Amino acid sequence: MPISASTAQLSSTVRSRGLSALSVGAIAAFALTACAGEDADAADAEQVSSDTQAEETAGETAEGSAEEGAESGTVTIEDDHGTHEVSTDPQSVIVTDNRSFRTLEAFGVQPSAAPLGLMDAQTHSYAEDESILDLGMHREPNLENVVAAEPDLIINGQRFQQYYQDLTELAPEATILEFEPQEDADLVEELIRKTESLGSVFAEEDAAAELVEELETEVARVQEAYDGESTVMGLLTSGGDMSYVAPGPEGRAIGPVFDTFDLVPALEQEGENESHGDDISVEAIATANPDWLLVMDRDARISQEEEGYSPAAEIVEDSEALQNVTAVEEGNIVYLPENFYLTEDIQAYTEFFRDFADALEAAE
Repeated sequence: MPISASTAQLSSTVRSRGLSALSVGAIAAFALTACAGEDADAADAEQVSSDTQAEETAGETAEGSAEEGAESGTVTIEDDHGTHEVSTDPQSVIVTDNRSFRTLEAFGVQPSAAPLGLMDAQTHSYAEDESILDLGMHREPNLENVVAAEPDLIINGQRFQQYYQDLTELAPEATILEFEPQEDADLVEELIRKTESLGSVFAEEDAAAELVEELETEVARVQEAYDGESTVMGLLTSGGDMSYVAPGPEGRAIGPVFDTFDLVPALEQEGENESHGDDISVEAIATANPDWLLVMDRDARISQEEEGYSPAAEIVEDSEALQNVTAVEEGNIVYLPENFYLTEDIQAYTEFFRDFADALEAAE
């Protein structure tokens, strides 16, 4: 997307030359040298015209140089792989990181290629854009379209992270940026890092700041409303079953939230399957008796139109074994946004935290 830059307008001014008043005694001398004076005046006028043209030409040259410099400028960006000088005027942008789609949409970025299968039309304006080359799904990607798109910038990550080396070989002239959550780093800080970095790349710092401010507002609300004692458990539903989301960075989506808000885990069990959660029996959930449940429906935007789909609320709240669990009895269940499994971006977490804060405040 071409990035426009305001260019300082150069102006030139020519000072008018004043004529000295003639004394009576100089009239005779003036008459004798009239011809010579006319020649001098003509020379002066010619010099003024020449100076003016030179200044105007210099101004036009400087203006053109400023515009060219702005259009071909760079910004220094630090990502997971180091420091890059990134063009502020990328002509072809590929986006494979599903956690960046909506942020770039908010910035007005038009990708040349993206994995359209990781989007849904209810969430992403890109989903049905026929001008975007489809890179397919991460399990069987169509990487030939990377070459066809001729990118000079690639925003890569999450499901496509495994193809980083392939992308460097297919698009050797492109800058590839990745902003994966770093180990032991705070979830919120990582969301902010990515958003602000992308804002700098596309000269959308104000839009990025607005997204960050909205996130920080909801984070503060949760911190204020959580009592520091109520126990919490994260669950993931898929295929009609419940899985356990371990607290901490190893737990999918919900896990890092425990560290962000110092939530007290209802069950201290290490996770092994970051993507799909770990097996857990309803009896184990009942025994842990969490005060709060945070639940992500993995199938909500993937399989909800398919026969046999069961919403997370139905799976959790209709379970006979969980009827005496405090979270179920008191209605202390927060369901992540339906599109969360597809997005997991700063907008999704902002919505999640808003819902969590609303529920905590209502329970006070």
